[in-house]
Amino acid sequence: MTRILIGVLLVCAAPAQLTRIGDIDFYGLRKTTAEQILAAARIAPGDPVPASRGDLEDRITALPDVVAAQVQAVCCQGERATLFIGIQERAEPAPTFRLPALESAGNLPADLMTRYQAYEGALVRAVMNHKPSGPALRPYEQRFQAYAAAHRLLLRLVLRQCSDAEQRAAAATVIAYAADKKAVVDDLLFALQDPDEAVRTNAMRSLATLVPVARQQPALGIRIPAEGFIDLLNSVVLSDRVESTNALLVLTAKPNAAALDLIRAHALPSLAEMARWKTLAYAQPPFQLLGRVAGLPDVQVNQAWEKGDRESVIQKALDSAAGKQGLQ
Repeated sequence: MTRILIGVLLVCAAPAQLTRIGDIDFYGLRKTTAEQILAAARIAPGDPVPASRGDLEDRITALPDVVAAQVQAVCCQGERATLFIGIQERAEPAPTFRLPALESAGNLPADLMTRYQAYEGALVRAVMNHKPSGPALRPYEQRFQAYAAAHRLLLRLVLRQCSDAEQRAAAATVIAYAADKKAVVDDLLFALQDPDEAVRTNAMRSLATLVPVARQQPALGIRIPAEGFIDLLNSVVLSDRVESTNALLVLTAKPNAAALDLIRAHALPSLAEMARWKTLAYAQPPFQLLGRVAGLPDVQVNQAWEKGDRESVIQKALDSAAGKQGLQ
């Protein structure tokens, strides 16, 4: 669970006292350069953290070939914030999201929403204390199990047809506690294309928790395909990339040649640029996943990370894709 949760929970708006930019990490750059982005945004390390994220994104989107941009401040390097700048370039791979529902077909009760909001706060505190599971979360989880047992169809309806994003996000969390795990997989896969990033995040976390169940109880017939996660590796939204990487680490913890082949075919450049990020807590999970793509044991990948030798692993992963293409 730590791997699934820690990435996105570190993403936050920079607190008021973090007035300066530290490192700047980029993603989505194919034709556009980092220098072009910084010039258009008119920012540099050491500058004050911009007051308006929207203004920055508008200036970056005005660049040729850039159709979308996201700027995210991340806490913390001493008294400086790291900035992640992502772009989506024209004609490059990108996930597609559904249009939001205009009307709500159902709603979750107020007491469940209150409990879900408290659970989210408790989860953040637990992860910060390096205890992402345990007694502090158990009362919430027991309530979710009881509710999902009695109201799975309502959770499914809310997840698919409610116009309120927070309601859908809550449903994406609670529905994973249903007794019939196989029955909820399609609903959670559907949520991977939700227009709201929090819904997608919760859906990815929920699906990742079902992977061990599928392995331990094969008779249940639970199958969790990798395609939806891999699509999100190419997203302009930082949390999509972080959470899909973490979910794919769970999915490939046991040999999964099909998933690794799909990564090679559809998302290797995205994963490589993430593995090169300066922000180590964010670069390590994609680096580890790249090591699996390269066919290296986790122990060897971890040793390369400890030595600071990222490029040899990244290059082996890129070479593995070229080798696969040569065999076709």
